[in-house]
Amino acid sequence: MSAFDARDLLDCYARGVFPMADAREDSRVFLIDPERRGVMPLRGFHVPRRLARTVRTDAYEVRVDTAFHEVVLACAASGPGRMETWINRPIEQLYLQLHGIGHAHSVECWQDGELVGGLYGVSLQGAFFGESMFSRRRDASKVALVHLVARLIAGGYELLDAQFMTEHLSQFGAEEIGRVAYHLRLAKALKVEADFYGVGGAGSALDSGATVFGGGAGVAAGGVILGGGAAAPAGEPLAGGTSSTLGSSAALEAGAGRGAAAATAGALALQLIAQAS
Repeated sequence: MSAFDARDLLDCYARGVFPMADAREDSRVFLIDPERRGVMPLRGFHVPRRLARTVRTDAYEVRVDTAFHEVVLACAASGPGRMETWINRPIEQLYLQLHGIGHAHSVECWQDGELVGGLYGVSLQGAFFGESMFSRRRDASKVALVHLVARLIAGGYELLDAQFMTEHLSQFGAEEIGRVAYHLRLAKALKVEADFYGVGGAGSALDSGATVFGGGAGVAAGGVILGGGAAAPAGEPLAGGTSSTLGSSAALEAGAGRGAAAATAGALALQLIAQAS
């Protein structure tokens, strides 16, 4: 019998189930299909006023897919009020495989060259499954979520799955729906061809300058940077303090998901969310 791998996990997501573990050092993996599901709105996403000010001022440098493994490890780490984590080592390896084939992504907040917050999740057709987030600075994970939502809107996604409803997510307009309703939304989203790298891509509103998460100014190497910072060719490691570039979707797919994507400026992210509401 062949080992359970990333492709098998994608099939699970397509059926509406996701993996969890009891503890970091517990090797067992359970597949969960909860009776009630938390779902984040992509149209009608609410950004609290104070958070909007933080996003608009670009207090953090937002990068995408430049430190995926580091984000997963940060989400898996224990901390105040969270002694155990559901991300065990087999699950960690599965997400690394998904990232390697272009189906898992991270949205990261950096400050002075340090990773201070972010989130990651799984992308499949028009559905994005938010997995986990972390924050080492005030509102860093929330900023990452706002940028994720803007990116999903720009990419044509239909569903942002938050898995479980929490008070933390309710401030953004998240709702809890039943299993049957969730599966109907998932089936609709899986019929959509969405593009996680659509922000800044050829013909996109943000690329042309037209007015149009989280649970996650220049041109170089055929891509677009919509935030500050220097550019680095897609697919190459980024040094601290640099921003990533966004090449064509085909080129990024050819790079098996290892390319880095451009981050939107905060004001543009907020504008995109407002227009979709």
